Amino acid sequence: MATRPLLAELSQQIRLVHGFPVLFEAAGGVDIARRVREGAEADLLVLADGALTALEEEGYLLAGTARPLWTSQVVAAVPAGSPVPVLDSDCDLRAVLRSAKKIAYSTGPSGTALLDLIGRLGLADALAGRLVQAPPGVPVGSLLSSGQADLAFQQHSELMDLPGVVIAGPLPGDTAISSTFGGGVLASASQPGLALEVLDFFGSDTGSEAARARGMRASGERDSA
Repeated sequence: MATRPLLAELSQQIRLVHGFPVLFEAAGGVDIARRVREGAEADLLVLADGALTALEEEGYLLAGTARPLWTSQVVAAVPAGSPVPVLDSDCDLRAVLRSAKKIAYSTGPSGTALLDLIGRLGLADALAGRLVQAPPGVPVGSLLSSGQADLAFQQHSELMDLPGVVIAGPLPGDTAISSTFGGGVLASASQPGLALEVLDFFGSDTGSEAARARGMRASGERDSA
């Protein structure tokens, strides 16, 4: 879901500039991986790198086509109108986590990484009753705007520009979390050559520029924050 706005934009560019249609469908990463394993018909797949690698190893991708595309930082966010916490240090992050009544996180890679981080900070027991996982495909930011959480963590690209949500910033220092998303041509693709052209376009300068505008960056670039 972190790449949904970006892929929608790039798919439209392909239709307008190159003259061939790209039928684009987005869903939560867990759901997409399940559908691929169940035989979903598609030519090109974009997923978090861990899930993409697993599908490649299981033979669902054409050998040699998988590649990293974009990286997104995980950021903290609060409901609009709430005090925006300072996240300059690990101590700041610990204090923000301890003071939150409900903490929203995702089913995707950012959620897994957040739970690992909470464990490393020694806060797993203290926060166990305050963690709220958004259902697959549901933006974590929606739990802020609906009052179900007062602190949330998710990819920058998913939280930016959401109504009722204010981004506090990326996680500080060694607690920083980022996720890389990649693409690959499915072994069952009906048009593998065309799918590879689209994948090349996603990894082009045009794709990288669009990614930066969506709060992400091209894989291999450093974060600006």
